Amino acid sequence: MLTSLQNPLVKSIRKLHQAKARRSQDQFLLEGTHLIQEALATHYPLEVACYTPAWAAAHPDLALSLNQSTERVELVSDAVLESMATTQHPDGVVAIAPQSHRPPNSTIRGIGLVVETLQDPGNLGTIIRTAVAAGAEGLWLSADSVAPDHPKVLRASAGQWFRLPLAVVDDLDSLLTDWERDGVQLVAASSYATVDYWSVDFAQPTVIVLGNEGAGLSADLQRRAAVQVCIPMAGEVESLNVGVSAALLLYEAQRQRRATAQNQAQT
Repeated sequence: MLTSLQNPLVKSIRKLHQAKARRSQDQFLLEGTHLIQEALATHYPLEVACYTPAWAAAHPDLALSLNQSTERVELVSDAVLESMATTQHPDGVVAIAPQSHRPPNSTIRGIGLVVETLQDPGNLGTIIRTAVAAGAEGLWLSADSVAPDHPKVLRASAGQWFRLPLAVVDDLDSLLTDWERDGVQLVAASSYATVDYWSVDFAQPTVIVLGNEGAGLSADLQRRAAVQVCIPMAGEVESLNVGVSAALLLYEAQRQRRATAQNQAQT
């Protein structure tokens, strides 16, 4: 059992709390039973797993799966586990995973999602979770957004992070230009728009474009989107959380596409 906080592995895992170390080591940190379960369920590779005796006793089947599918497994003391985790009350297991690039297909057949300059990891995790639930084909994120391997992003995604193809893009404008040329509909949410979001035809290949929590979309990307939509709000409410906005647009797209599929099946 690893009991020393000075152990090289323990130090290496603690470094993964920082984005710079995650990039240099080409790894990221998974914390908690649920994320470990989802990683194994999706066959995402794990390089190292560490857990406490109490956790192994409470999750014998999961501990066995980790031992069978992970390159290195270590039993650690409670104190060591707590030092490796970013949460205050970890439930007894962490793992190191490699950065595995799984970019989405740039050919849009259904619904894609672009997010620019997103800063809050909780918002990104929520958007990822919602995008999977609503059947989005992929998420494209600007390079100046929060890192998608941030521990809070992973936790907020409730494990759906492993199921959504995701790409970090240096030049979103160029990407949107390519889609526009290919006939993909670009729909941007804007507080200045006069068209309600449910009035748009989402049955055609579409990319939904959302912006920063406070400033919204940049002027360049706003101009790039041919369709500008608003989310009607009553009272004095000026805007919605970007995760809520993403959910409304994605589920309206899903509703329309299901209705179209049903109509086609009946004819």
